[in-house]
Amino acid sequence: MESAWHHCQTVLAFSWLFGGVTAVLPPLQPRLRVQPRFPAMLLFPLLLKATLLRLASGSYHPFYNGFYYNHIMNDNDDGQDKVDYFSGARLVVETSRDPIYSYNGANVTLPCHYRYEPDQGPKRKIRIKWSKLRDDYTKEQDVMVAIGKTYMAFGDFKGRAHMRQASRHEASLVISDVRLKDDGKYRCEVIDGLEDESDVVDLRLKGIVFPYQPPRGQYRLNFHEAEHVCQEQGAILANFNQLFQAWSEGLDWCNAGWLADGTVQYPIRLPRKPCGGVHLAPGIRSYGPRHRHLHRFDAFCFSSALKGAVCPSPLGHRTWPGWGEVFYLDRLAGMTLEEAKQSCQDAGAEIARVGHLYSAWKFLGLDRCNAGWLADGSVRYPIVTPRANCGPAEPGVRSFGFPSKGRFGVFCYRER
Repeated sequence: MESAWHHCQTVLAFSWLFGGVTAVLPPLQPRLRVQPRFPAMLLFPLLLKATLLRLASGSYHPFYNGFYYNHIMNDNDDGQDKVDYFSGARLVVETSRDPIYSYNGANVTLPCHYRYEPDQGPKRKIRIKWSKLRDDYTKEQDVMVAIGKTYMAFGDFKGRAHMRQASRHEASLVISDVRLKDDGKYRCEVIDGLEDESDVVDLRLKGIVFPYQPPRGQYRLNFHEAEHVCQEQGAILANFNQLFQAWSEGLDWCNAGWLADGTVQYPIRLPRKPCGGVHLAPGIRSYGPRHRHLHRFDAFCFSSALKGAVCPSPLGHRTWPGWGEVFYLDRLAGMTLEEAKQSCQDAGAEIARVGHLYSAWKFLGLDRCNAGWLADGSVRYPIVTPRANCGPAEPGVRSFGFPSKGRFGVFCYRER
């Protein structure tokens, strides 16, 4: 009788655990030895553990930001569940669906607003957190946290980031003196007690990607050297999105170069045998991640529009006021590199960098069929309207390389 009673207990326990579906165990076999007087209380820890697992099962998950706050059964116990949020309202955070465009040296506002559904009256101070994200949406760095009117910025954003709270539920981020590396995704996170919601906005710097080789020649740069040479030219290493945008606008370059994430890639518009083969479709060719110290390639640099340069916005209906210009100087007999640097200083300027020249060509329409020195010792000239005796039939920045001798004009840069 005792063995039958314990078997019945087991059946009833499994029936309760699985929500009315009775899991009937097979009868005990005669050859199995059964301990008499098996205490029923030993089942209670198992039942408790199974109960907790059952309450946390997938069928009881109201999906809301990855977790739920409180679960209760309704009064009728009819199997219909409801979710009780501590705040009594749903928190919604919204940023711009479209990218926000800016340029180097400008001020930019990344909009963020939140609301409650249904709307709530005045609430306690909430916490706002802004973070910069990598392309895979993992956090790269903290930008700022704020509670009420008190805020604190971090890292490179100290002194450049603050909150704009012009309206009751605004949590916008204002970044002053935008830098090239500010380009990317930003998360606006609103924390109200146990409720935590966020949205992401994309800040894009209007700029240009250009390939760069040092005077020593092709494939001479490891990753860290590539970072350095781009910075010397008023630029940074481009990221994949910037390279892809440049490819979509016509960039075709058959030399592989470093990108900011440590991968090596190159853009091809016209497939050809030395550039991955004629049977591959146009696109971005990738070598994947490379060793940052041992492997050597060229670099793809990204330079923004000249600081404050006057140029049309991506929306086509406003301009950015500014004070940057690139201009050309020459002498009848030309100049050496040192004479060129001095001529720019005499004009209240500095010799232009490669990034300056590319930005002036793209955004200001600089067109000059005369070669000039640049700060890295290269000689180049920008062509917007191709014509005879001015290089190939496509617009672009032409290069004479790094001549050790010769006399040329010079491109200078100054802020207005």
